[in-house]
Amino acid sequence: MQRIVKVKTDYKNSRVKQPYFVLNLASKWKLPLAITLLAFALMWKWAEWSQFYAASQYEQTDATWDPNQVTLDVALPENKEATSLIQATTLAEATKSQEWKTFTIKAGDNLAYYFQEAGLDSKAVQEVLSLGKEVNQLKRIYPGQTLRLLSREDGKLQVLQFDIDPLSTLIIERQTNDKLASHIEDKPIEKRVAFGGGQIFDSFFVAGKHAKLDDALIMELANVFAYDIDFANDIQPHDYFKVLFEEYFVNGVKVGNGPIVAAEFINNGKQYRAIRYTDTQGETSYYSPTGESLKKAFIRTPVQYTRISSHFNLHRRHPVLHKIRAHKGVDYAAPTGTPVKAAGAGKVVFVGKKGGYGNAIILQHGSKYTTLYGHLSRFGKIKNGSAVRQGQIIGYVGSTGLASGPHLHFEFRVNGVHHDPLKVALPQAEGLIGAAKKEFLTYSQSLLHLMDKHGKVLVATNE
Repeated sequence: MQRIVKVKTDYKNSRVKQPYFVLNLASKWKLPLAITLLAFALMWKWAEWSQFYAASQYEQTDATWDPNQVTLDVALPENKEATSLIQATTLAEATKSQEWKTFTIKAGDNLAYYFQEAGLDSKAVQEVLSLGKEVNQLKRIYPGQTLRLLSREDGKLQVLQFDIDPLSTLIIERQTNDKLASHIEDKPIEKRVAFGGGQIFDSFFVAGKHAKLDDALIMELANVFAYDIDFANDIQPHDYFKVLFEEYFVNGVKVGNGPIVAAEFINNGKQYRAIRYTDTQGETSYYSPTGESLKKAFIRTPVQYTRISSHFNLHRRHPVLHKIRAHKGVDYAAPTGTPVKAAGAGKVVFVGKKGGYGNAIILQHGSKYTTLYGHLSRFGKIKNGSAVRQGQIIGYVGSTGLASGPHLHFEFRVNGVHHDPLKVALPQAEGLIGAAKKEFLTYSQSLLHLMDKHGKVLVATNE
């Protein structure tokens, strides 16, 4: 007989292993997780199908997609400032990984050397130098100048910056069309007014140096008062001067001096004052505090001389002929080749050889005055009938004709009569009138007050 045995099964503690998915589905707390996993799998498959469909659409239209090229669908503004800003931003992004190479020019080096040092290709120098007149500055590089280069990874030049001088920089940049363009950028200049002054004990030049004036300012001061003071013969001990002049600064660093804006000179007890002023026509000149021009119609000494070798003397003994012969001019001794300037604006009425004068020039100034320049080594760019301006170089010192050494023989005639160039009363140039004079007087008083405000004159001493 078959025996039937009933077995009670404990499912909770049973060691009988069920299939994994059955066991998990049977668990109430794992059911939501299974549903989530199933949904994620379906979404993944959907994404793959969509990407395949999109790719097939591009293939159907023969479109190519470059993952490195991005086109921005924006309307660019027309104004130059906005365009420059966009270009600058693009340049910054393009060169973000690159580094500037900065060089200080040394003697004997050239542009090609620095381009090679910066890793630029061999064609870069020619590409730069073919840009035009502005880049001619790079053909004349000098020790101490600064050159900055930024290259691309392909060896092409991206940006070049070259400091021409403390006030201007040449900039060359590669544009979006892959061509280079150049421009000169002027640095913003701050102008300040400085004061200098001194008392003369030894020489005017030494006093100027003690007063911290540079050579250019000393010469300019002499030129300002050149119509009234002979700085070779008239300067006396204890003469003194005051000067207001411009100083130029870039980023707080002084880069040079500008012109004299106001000056005072006491010569042999007599006061001379000058104010620099630009009128409505853009003409700049120096005027007295009351608006009269300091500029005379004639320069009293038309050459930079070392000494007067012979004065105006109607009873002088000639150094070559050794007999009494009137000397109707002034001889200014100077090295051969020293430039000779036209004493006043006028017209050339004679240029060529003239007896004992040697190479000579005669200028006619209106209907009343004539000047003569003798013993020249050669002539300037003039010819008979040509007009000349005051201060224009018309010839060069020499010793042609009856001359014992290199000098300029200068004569001054009024209505055909010789006068001593050192003593003749020179006609005045026109001064300011009307509204211009009224404006000038206000400006003049403010500058004179500023100059006087500095108080006591700085005394230059011989150390």
